[in-house]
Amino acid sequence: MNQPDTHSITTDAGHSLTARLFAADSAEVRGICVLAPATGVAQYLYDDFARWLNTQGFHALTFDYEGMGLSVNGHVKDSKSDKLSWAKYDCPAVLAFIKEKFSGLKIVWIGHSVGGHMIGFMGHNPDIDQVITVGCGTGTWWHNSPPTKRIAWFLWYILVPTVVPIAGYFPGNRLKLMCDMPKGVIMQWRRWCLNEEYSVGCEGDWLRERFASVRTPITAIEFSDDDMMSPTNVRMLHEFFTNAPQKHIRVTPEEINQKRIGHIGWHRKRYEVLWEKVFAPLLPGDEGASGAES
Repeated sequence: MNQPDTHSITTDAGHSLTARLFAADSAEVRGICVLAPATGVAQYLYDDFARWLNTQGFHALTFDYEGMGLSVNGHVKDSKSDKLSWAKYDCPAVLAFIKEKFSGLKIVWIGHSVGGHMIGFMGHNPDIDQVITVGCGTGTWWHNSPPTKRIAWFLWYILVPTVVPIAGYFPGNRLKLMCDMPKGVIMQWRRWCLNEEYSVGCEGDWLRERFASVRTPITAIEFSDDDMMSPTNVRMLHEFFTNAPQKHIRVTPEEINQKRIGHIGWHRKRYEVLWEKVFAPLLPGDEGASGAES
């Protein structure tokens, strides 16, 4: 089994991120895929998918945002990060690491949920050749799929504003609801989820312009039984990318011989049929194989 190399990446904010590089074995590497995680999804959960990407001729890089998973600096309550700082500091640091380590490789950004939002939050980045979003949509709670909508009202109106000021962070592990999160992340997420236009509606024109600046081709993959993102959530988020060429793919469990896909789990090995049928045709061809590790 291919074991990843662990790297520490320092951001311009002085934080240390833990990233793991899964190197492809093939002589001709076709590119490198950055697996930008969903909020609260630890990077190791993408290991199976990263190793499959290796078999397709791609290096794969996983990482945790500051204040999450392996990138907690001290205690999570000490983190001053929010989702916009992840886009301002963390994601550019990851891309700079790739540019320094590799030369000439095509970069594919595979963003799961908020990992796809990062493309809009950063604005257009010419270093990224292709974007694939997975289960990526706004968090506006009244548009969420029914399983999430049932608890979202309680989460955003009762639990978070009560618990977070006392604990100094969101103690998701103790509550057995999501995971531990920095105060800035959960409170910002709450504000956005209470707005019809989500982050863009809260932050204003500067963020709307960031999304509109993106010109990199985007393929949006959504699952018919996603228990968080409804088709409305997905459509609303991608409509902010007004100048990016887009393709949308909707996948049902039946198409890949599964009973369920949901929002979390598509990156597990049992979903290899999904990867072969949906992801493989989207990846760059051999024309991207000119790069080499420096």
